[in-house]
Amino acid sequence: MATSRRQGGGYAGALAYLESRKNLTGSACGLVGLVLTFTGLAGVYWPVVVVGLYGAGALIAPPERPAAPDFQDPAEQLDALREDFATLRTYLESVELPPAAAGRLTELTELLAALLDPGWVAQILGQDPESVHRLARAIRQDIPESVDTFVRTRWWTRLTPGQLPPERHLERQLTLLHDEADTLAAALRETEARRQESHTRYLEERGRSN
Repeated sequence: MATSRRQGGGYAGALAYLESRKNLTGSACGLVGLVLTFTGLAGVYWPVVVVGLYGAGALIAPPERPAAPDFQDPAEQLDALREDFATLRTYLESVELPPAAAGRLTELTELLAALLDPGWVAQILGQDPESVHRLARAIRQDIPESVDTFVRTRWWTRLTPGQLPPERHLERQLTLLHDEADTLAAALRETEARRQESHTRYLEERGRSN
């Protein structure tokens, strides 16, 4: 089995070299050597001339350029992120939270839902990979970790009362996450404002040139 894999790999490697730029360029130069041979210019040393020209062509050929990785673009990532957000909301509905924390969480999820809602907002978001990354981090990591940590810590607090209530930490974490999402929304809004201003300047300059 190992021998057959090596043989297959050797065949594939040989085939790849035959199709490579080095071999094609070397072969073209080798053909020049054959032409010189047929015209009598290479003389009795024609094998050396052909091999030498082939080697020279292989050396000067540009290196093979491997194909760049085809990563998922931000717009496609948003589709997967919407599915994960739906999963997150289902999980959050099964967790019982104190009223204050639940209110903060509702504000946060409504803001995230507005950002992910298919339409012109999502189109702007999909053009900014860093914003998509920040949104994905909040949905896939920060929010579930904050809620899950609260649930586990609350159980321990019942056994050892007197500690700072875990809901205070949860409220603070959700407030910080809401501030991050709000900052993201403000940045997208600023992008649209700059786009509008640019279009106004374009129309003004076009009017002056007419």
